[in-house]
Amino acid sequence: MRIVRDWRGLSDADRGAAVAVGAFDGVHRGHQAVIAKARAAAERLGVPLGVVSFGPHPRRWFQPDAAPFRLMTADQMAQALAPLGVDVLYLLPFDGEMAGMGDADFAQRVLAQGLGIRHAAVGFDFTFGKGRSGSPEALRTYGERLGFGVSVAQRIDDADGLKLSSSAVREALKAADMARAAAILGRPFAIRGEVIHGDKRGRTIGVPTANIDLGDYMRPAYGVYAIRAQLPDGRTFDGVASLGVRPMYALQTPLLEAWLFDFDGDLYGQTLDVQLIAWLRGEQTFDGLDALKAQIERDAAAARAALTTS
Repeated sequence: MRIVRDWRGLSDADRGAAVAVGAFDGVHRGHQAVIAKARAAAERLGVPLGVVSFGPHPRRWFQPDAAPFRLMTADQMAQALAPLGVDVLYLLPFDGEMAGMGDADFAQRVLAQGLGIRHAAVGFDFTFGKGRSGSPEALRTYGERLGFGVSVAQRIDDADGLKLSSSAVREALKAADMARAAAILGRPFAIRGEVIHGDKRGRTIGVPTANIDLGDYMRPAYGVYAIRAQLPDGRTFDGVASLGVRPMYALQTPLLEAWLFDFDGDLYGQTLDVQLIAWLRGEQTFDGLDALKAQIERDAAAARAALTTS
């Protein structure tokens, strides 16, 4: 899969796809239904399948001081899209020019002229253009004039009422309901980041941790999690992690501190994918180091038990 980071000056090889258009933060099952519409059009037309998204996320442009909210990085998005048969990810810069475009300009300048699309698939609640003035119906009208087809994926919820949306994923993570988040996403929620140096306190009690800054990821419920981590070489390790501000040894900013069971080695500078499989408990303070060590052992046992069924 190719990643194209602009809509201007593209070669013919990067134009002419059938695309799904949206933010696609999380690439959850609802997003996958939109992409399926684009894939059907790509197969019918005999053209590549593309996904049009934005970097940074439009919310970050309009609300630069908003709390962290992302469900995935651009790399994770590309990884999630690859098994869906996507040929090209258009990760378009959301800058002042993009933010100032009306819906008609976006359809004409970006989709028709810039990307030369043959078809656009969008979700039922898709909006575009300055002030969110454009709708799926408006896009269909523009497409008729500009020469591309439009299909709209209707809202899809599970039979039991599970809402398939990015906001529903965030709600589940805030509620520490990792099973619900995974059901919406179609996979466990994962944090990807580089292992950084911490205060190395864990090593003094026999629990060396891989510390990862949370960056612009939304903050799930603080506490202790059963985790599964993938290393850059493809190996996976079960483990237990603390996510939050660690009240006993307070942190200025929240951190993910992961202890990988049965791993012995140096992870500094490496990028890990850490899946939050199950929430075990909230953050606590303890009456001394011995009490903390005893709780860590209980947490490890609980994590191993949770991971045997996942």
